[in-house]
Amino acid sequence: MLRYWTAGESHGKTLIALVDGFPAGVTIDTDVIDVELKRRQGGYGRGGRQRIETDKVDVRTGVWHGMTLGSPIALEVVNRDYKLERLDDLPRPRPGHGDLTGAIKFLGSIRGILERASARETAVRVAAGALAKQLLSAFDITVFGYVTEVGGEEIKPVEGTLDELRAIRDKSELYGLNLERDPAIKALIDRAGKDGDTLGGIIEVRVDGVPFGLGTHAQWDRKLDGRLAQAVMAVQAIKGVEIGMGFEAARRPGSQVHDPIHYDASKKETSSLGYTRPTNNAGGLEAGMTNGQPIVIRAAKKPISTLAKPLESINLDTKEPEEASYERSDVCAISAASVIVENVVAFEVACAVVDKFGGDNLPEMLGRYELFLKMARDR
Repeated sequence: MLRYWTAGESHGKTLIALVDGFPAGVTIDTDVIDVELKRRQGGYGRGGRQRIETDKVDVRTGVWHGMTLGSPIALEVVNRDYKLERLDDLPRPRPGHGDLTGAIKFLGSIRGILERASARETAVRVAAGALAKQLLSAFDITVFGYVTEVGGEEIKPVEGTLDELRAIRDKSELYGLNLERDPAIKALIDRAGKDGDTLGGIIEVRVDGVPFGLGTHAQWDRKLDGRLAQAVMAVQAIKGVEIGMGFEAARRPGSQVHDPIHYDASKKETSSLGYTRPTNNAGGLEAGMTNGQPIVIRAAKKPISTLAKPLESINLDTKEPEEASYERSDVCAISAASVIVENVVAFEVACAVVDKFGGDNLPEMLGRYELFLKMARDR
């Protein structure tokens, strides 16, 4: 079983991801992980914290001469803005955060909640996902995330190959797939910032090269669509998840929802085994299993909860009404969220690959993968 845990506080000394069950024999390039960490810090509308931090990963365990050993891998991202011991508590909980709920649950401080609940923790989730991508690349599986909406304004993708779209996304300050929409969306973010407000948006992630049979129908907690939804929903500020057509499927008759099955012998040697669909409304998943089509998953991110013009709250000591406390924050972090969601999806897909093809070492996994494809083609 491939899994990971994280540890650390927003303004603590460091952040750690402990990855367990990662196969031996995978060559690790930390520069690739650092690129993802830098992307997470970018995007239009970010706050002052990103000018302080320069996130880089330090692989502390589980690697020898650049190759994984099969033992637990500890990934560290150090906080340059370490000041936790000098920070005071917040007297007034912020609506939308876990401040009030957490302080009551643990009978303690707001500071003790917000430091761990902060999205700063996602730096090491991105590192874990970027590590997982290096396993997926051996199976020619790619994961690609981008922004499709900001503050109710759609960013409709342009046409292009995956490589062309990736180049467009990497040029965009919003991490969208239509550069012509950037100026209008940036102006929208600027207006929100001047008003002391914040904006959310919608993210889409596409996973290509996925073989048949990842996940299973046999138990509810092992269905891949459920595992993906849980991983994405667990990202801070995500309030909704869709796979494929998602909620729109509930509004249409079955004839407009389900994907017809065709066969193209010329594609028999691909991961789809020649089985094709004219549509992908299922988002690559049926009955909790991959069906040879790309996985498509979307996430709705709410606006940042900390507002420069705070909402009504109370003083926890006096119970008198006051404005909510303010902590340094972003105006819009949807671009960063797209990087986070992309990487948590990558890790969950890698978990499913390990479950399907074994996880001791990469050469053995690849041998089982090729044997499975051969047997499936001969079926």
